[in-house]
Amino acid sequence: MTAAGAVRPALPTAVLGRTGLEVTRLGFGSAHRPLMTEPRADELYNLVLDSGINFFDTAHDYKNSEELIGAVLPHRYGEFHLATKCGCVESDGTRNMSEHVWTRDNLFRGIEISLGRLKRESLDLVQLHNPTVEECESGGLVDALQDMRAQGLVRWIGMSSTLPHLPTFVEWGVFDAFQIPYSALERRHEEWLTRAAEAGAGIIVRGGVAQGEPGPGAGADDRWASFEKAKLDELLEPGESRSGFVLRFTLAHPDAHTIIVGTSNPNHLRENVQIVHKGPLPADVYAEAKRRLDAAGERPAER
Repeated sequence: MTAAGAVRPALPTAVLGRTGLEVTRLGFGSAHRPLMTEPRADELYNLVLDSGINFFDTAHDYKNSEELIGAVLPHRYGEFHLATKCGCVESDGTRNMSEHVWTRDNLFRGIEISLGRLKRESLDLVQLHNPTVEECESGGLVDALQDMRAQGLVRWIGMSSTLPHLPTFVEWGVFDAFQIPYSALERRHEEWLTRAAEAGAGIIVRGGVAQGEPGPGAGADDRWASFEKAKLDELLEPGESRSGFVLRFTLAHPDAHTIIVGTSNPNHLRENVQIVHKGPLPADVYAEAKRRLDAAGERPAER
């Protein structure tokens, strides 16, 4: 309820490809840095759900993310869809997100650990965490995921990936969802969001706000330099932030089914929700922004 007693408007949704899951256009990514405490997670994660977001993305190696979700949210599992990632490895308590072991045994070991942490018997979606095509083939990873699904451990299988591997994974036609980086400041995969969606897959966008503008957010100066080079400030509405513009740009892509934005700041979360309620950029502004970004050298990759 709002202060005036009116019902809060629902966040816009989209169908996540062949999964049929109705997901909010704004999702929540829980790769927190630094380590989050349980009291903070209790406040933040419940605020995420109270804001209407119904898609959580985590991973086996996102520090203590899975443990925290399993500690504070089991009583609300009926309110949202939950995705994790596999292929990750354990370390001495500080998990290195760049380390993976691409074997069937490690995938099954990881999903069992994830289910235990999350206090779940099954998950909505499990995604391979950025293997190469060669690693996927040599490790028999697709067969392993399909066996997980046959055993009821997961409902849908997906892939977190980038070029140059993404085209092959899309061509295989076995993944129900793809997690792909995309924003106004990282347009390399712009056309591949569409190609994967045309193949029937759900599209989960990461990096949809480019980590936020430097200063208020954590984005890198070099990444945001293209925003200035393209003179996108001239397209901002009165009072609109650069981060808000970039999120609305991402929302304007017709095949960005859900955009996972991670934050540990409740105020930033509220701002993101307000931006999504405002809606995507108008078609003419979106087209002009892309024209300017093209001219500035921030273009999609060739198909």
